[in-house]
Amino acid sequence: MRHFSLIFLCLLGSAALSQTQEEIIQRQIMDKKKAEKAALDRTLEQGVALMQEEKYDEAEINFKKVLKESRVVPTILTFYFGKNSYYLGKYKQSIDWLNKYLELKGTDGRFYDECTELLKLANASYLALRQEDQEKAAQILASDYQVDCGPTGKVICPVCKGRGVIIEVGPFGNTYKTCPYSDNHGQLTCDEYNLLLRGELKPKF
Repeated sequence: MRHFSLIFLCLLGSAALSQTQEEIIQRQIMDKKKAEKAALDRTLEQGVALMQEEKYDEAEINFKKVLKESRVVPTILTFYFGKNSYYLGKYKQSIDWLNKYLELKGTDGRFYDECTELLKLANASYLALRQEDQEKAAQILASDYQVDCGPTGKVICPVCKGRGVIIEVGPFGNTYKTCPYSDNHGQLTCDEYNLLLRGELKPKF
């Protein structure tokens, strides 16, 4: 009987020891997660401080590190990343992240007013940049440069999109009229195409 009691006590002690070890491991895991989160919070705070000092490139490095290492992206980061992207001139990126912040927080977000204002500025700057790019492209095409049309010497007419006719949608149905630039197959010669790009191709009728 005494032998059995000793075995029973040993088993109890072993079970208690095993449970204690499991608790220690779980506590260590939790402590590690807390330490990692604290480190990421510091990285985020440093990024915000760098942004306020107008060190936008350095701030972006911090924000990207938080993005990469976070198991769940902090909602506040979507705002800071969008704001910093605006100051970097990365307007499309800024628009995407600021919109994400509004999706997550709605009108209740702490930075709602600032976010909507930045979003307006980012949209306006993005549109202006696109317009500038289009004007630069037009200037290049308006010069003496010639577009190589390939071995066939033919290209699809961008006016009628290769249909040979221009379709106009009206309130009483569609109307069709022959394309004044292309041939019967909706194509242009290379010379005609280059003239059209420069706005110098005259309609045939």
